[in-house]
Amino acid sequence: MTGSHCENCFKGVRHEGTPEGHLEQFADVECYVSVPGEEYAPNQVVLFLTDVFGSDLELQNNKLLVDDFARNGFYTVMPDMFEGDPVPADALDTVTHRLNPSFDRERWFAAHSPEKVLPIVERVVKALQARGITKIAATGYCFGARPTFDLAMRNYISASAITHPGRIAYPADLEKYASTSTAPLLINSCEVDPAFPDEACKMADEIFLRFVSGYRREWFAGCRHGFAVRGDINDAKVKEGKEGAFRACVEWFKEKL
Repeated sequence: MTGSHCENCFKGVRHEGTPEGHLEQFADVECYVSVPGEEYAPNQVVLFLTDVFGSDLELQNNKLLVDDFARNGFYTVMPDMFEGDPVPADALDTVTHRLNPSFDRERWFAAHSPEKVLPIVERVVKALQARGITKIAATGYCFGARPTFDLAMRNYISASAITHPGRIAYPADLEKYASTSTAPLLINSCEVDPAFPDEACKMADEIFLRFVSGYRREWFAGCRHGFAVRGDINDAKVKEGKEGAFRACVEWFKEKL
């Protein structure tokens, strides 16, 4: 089966904060970059691959997460995979936190298919390598899980983490990853996720049981698809899940890079 997108891919709460990073071009791709304030490994980078809202200036959630990775010692780069055309923050209804019906999401997905997104991300990877980066960890949220898997299956990256993933076919993509990639894999899953349901979680656990590079799956109760980026942190369970998923990524990359 193919994990596609679901209603929760297009809903969420805007988080408060002020981004601390800067914009930089890598192979003519605009990227949001956040640099640790203290000493860090100059040959390592975390490649942050976003949900459908990308680096939209009004919905700062992704940028704030990038800054959090930098605070934990990782030089972090978030490429604009959508070439200036993310799902806009104003497409979210500020009351219901759902996508406005007027937004044509099928048109948007057709314009940003995996075949169109991957070459953009690959250009950034090659530009990073040209600057002396030898170890790349990719973390993909929702939409970003697909290009994370694609990079891993081409062995461009040294470690990967996907959180409430979308567009991952199970068991096909899971089996292909296990047979072709050398990148250790972390999956952050949750209680309610039509895009990566319990069935997919069980398949992943079975397929990666003996994956020599390393595998770990976390599961967060009381959370829905999108919780780690756009969840309502006034909900104690969601706040716990968001923080837990982030902590799991940081621990995984510190261990595997």
